[in-house]
Amino acid sequence: MQLRMMSARHPALIALLIAFLHILALQVSELRAAGPTTPSAEPATPLAAALGVRFVDGSTSSVILERDGKEYVVDLATQTIRETSPTPQVARAESQQGAAASSAPPANSGASLFRQQCASCHGADGKGIAAQNTPDLTNFRARSGIPSQTIIDVVTNGKTGTAMQGFSGRLNATEIRDVSAFVQSLATPAQSNVYEPADDLVFSLPTGRRLAKGGLYINFTHRFAYDPAFSGSGLGNILFGLDGFSVSSFGLRYGITDKLSVNVFRSPSIINRPIEFMGAYNFLDEHDGHPINAALRVSIDGQDNFRRNFTTNFEAIVSRSITRRAQLYVVPTYSFNNRRLVSKPGALENRPAEQPGIDTFSIGAGLAWNFRPTVALVTEVIPTVMNGDDLGIHRPAYSFGIQKQIRGHAFTLGFTQGPGTTVAQRAGTRATYLSDPSADKPSGLFFGFNLMRRLR
Repeated sequence: MQLRMMSARHPALIALLIAFLHILALQVSELRAAGPTTPSAEPATPLAAALGVRFVDGSTSSVILERDGKEYVVDLATQTIRETSPTPQVARAESQQGAAASSAPPANSGASLFRQQCASCHGADGKGIAAQNTPDLTNFRARSGIPSQTIIDVVTNGKTGTAMQGFSGRLNATEIRDVSAFVQSLATPAQSNVYEPADDLVFSLPTGRRLAKGGLYINFTHRFAYDPAFSGSGLGNILFGLDGFSVSSFGLRYGITDKLSVNVFRSPSIINRPIEFMGAYNFLDEHDGHPINAALRVSIDGQDNFRRNFTTNFEAIVSRSITRRAQLYVVPTYSFNNRRLVSKPGALENRPAEQPGIDTFSIGAGLAWNFRPTVALVTEVIPTVMNGDDLGIHRPAYSFGIQKQIRGHAFTLGFTQGPGTTVAQRAGTRATYLSDPSADKPSGLFFGFNLMRRLR
């Protein structure tokens, strides 16, 4: 009432007061812009204290004026004055704090959606619920290599044969992408000194890496054994041998449990069309706290599509991480009734010749070193220390190359003088394969590449 009477009697004074307060508010605003200050209930300046003026946190157009024990809110923008009390100001400050909190960057929406939509089946930590038979989404070995689009498809449409229902219609496309990205992040391994092989092979030598239960992989190998990459004429014309004929093989590997896996592999007719059946058991793993990785493999190779020239192989694959960027491999292999690595004469459809069996023992050694997080240099050598001469092996098979890992895939490009990729044939060289004793020298190195892909 007193302030309204003052406003009626002295309009010029009130206008001057509003102008002064507006200038004072602008000065304080400039000071705040120059550097952060800690909010306080004390007046901003001695002059403001003398006038009974306090500033409203977060506002550049309103001040609080104290007169005769009462408080008035002066809105400089609308040039209005209203009486108030300290209590509403507390509520207003709380409201402003709430608004500031609501404008803060939101938490990971994928994590929030997972807690809301998925935790009831998969657990709040993503490790699964045994009673509901849901998978452990944090298992790196089981989840690594699964393409992002596959996870998005499962979240969108569900997974047949399981209780997993699709969220299409319940979540929009952005939300599905966010929760899928969060699910994929759950399988990111913690930093450790354990190396993660990108492929089942160094080049031809096995890495012995353990598969997750239900994991299915396909492997392709190509060896351009007929055309050396560094010797001969017209190398540029034939793209250093890549235009030549390739010895192309492929196989499938499946994880029955997280330790037991099976494999089937076939090489083409030009190398006597062997089919290989294999079982592998991983009994030591550095991820479980053991000092080494160790696996045993037993395989049977049969040429002519598993109809003759059978060889039984026993392997021990031992590896150890040097750091999380490098790993050493040692693979002793005993083969019963091994055969010479020879090129099949005659037409491709003709049956390969019967050959005498020779027991052999080889010790392969390999190294992989990641000079980038997903790019490695690989090298290996496979000397045959027992009956190598009987197989016509003059020099040990060796290889070196570069390996690139992309989620769900691994590609290795390198040079070798060993055309074979089955257990029985990998220690042989192109010297016996081409019936040329000098073909396994460094001048006989040729291009080869491997491609591995995770199917599920």
